[in-house]
Order: sequence, then C-alpha cells, then structure tokens
Amino acid sequence: MRNIKISVVFIFVLLTLIGCKEQQARMPISRNSGAFMNESVERNKKLIKGEEKQIDSIIKSNPQIKYLTSQKGYWYHYDVKNDSDTLRPKKGDVAFFDYEIKDIAGNVIYSQLELKPQTYLVDKQNIMSGLRHGIKQMRKKETVTFLFPSHLAFGYHGDDRRIGTNEPLICTVTLNDFKPENKQ
Repeated sequence: MRNIKISVVFIFVLLTLIGCKEQQARMPISRNSGAFMNESVERNKKLIKGEEKQIDSIIKSNPQIKYLTSQKGYWYHYDVKNDSDTLRPKKGDVAFFDYEIKDIAGNVIYSQLELKPQTYLVDKQNIMSGLRHGIKQMRKKETVTFLFPSHLAFGYHGDDRRIGTNEPLICTVTLNDFKPENKQ
C-alpha cells in the first residue's frame, strides 16, 4: 500500500513538473497571403475608374457648365452662386437645406419633395459623406449640383431602398441657411 502511495505521489509530481514547461506559440494551420485584400483593392480601383469615366462623360456632354473638382474626389457646379456672403457652415453649425438625388443618368431617385427640408448638425450627424463635405463648401442661398462617385454616396451597401450598390449619384442641394449650434 505504501508503494502505491509513493507511486501516486511520484506520478503527481512528475505530471506537475511536465505541465510547468513554458508553452510555445504554434504557427497557424493556414497562412493568408493577402490575395483577397489585393483582389479587393484592384476591384475597387476598377470600380472607381469606371465611375469616374461615367462622370467625365457627363461633364464633357455639358461643355456650357463649368464643373469644379473638389479635393475630396467629387465634382460640382453652381446652379445659383452667392458671391456676397463669405461665411460657410462649419462643425457644430446647424444647416438647413433641400436636396434631390438622381442616378448618374439623371433619373430622379428621391425628389426634393420626398426628402423634405433637412436640418443637419454639421459634422455631428451621420449623412452621406459627399454631402457632409459639399455642404461645408456652400454659402447661404446657393444651389449646387454635385456628382458623387459611389464611395462618397451610399457605397457598397446602397440605402436598402432605391439606391443600389456602388451607385454614383447626382445631388442638387440648396443651402437655405445655417446658424451656430446654440442660436437655433
């Protein structure tokens, strides 16, 4: 009986010592070469290039309209320009605007009547990224038509209603007014 107790204690001590070895990290079973990411990047480059061709054809088909290129990657022109004001909305201002959304062929997706007058807390509310940048370029009482590639519109997801995936858009926006956040 004594030998059994000694054997059990010896096995227990042996197992404890074996279990105390420092564990080493194992290599993953499969390694990702980054091929998926590279393919995704190439797919997006092609998509953007195709959308830019569509937008370029719109610009070239209307030589009487002077389109400007933004640093953010969209194009725009003034339907109504206000040269008398110098102020533009900034972060925290409350902007009051109307807008209409069309597809790249010029078909109305959402009319100004459907979208109703908008109240937007500049850079503090979630709206289409192209509009977020575009509104900050406008002055009171201006109307601007923006040509947004899909990544500045609703992107890969669309809007789950009428705007599909990767759809470039034309948005005509009228900035009616804007005020500092605390003077609503």
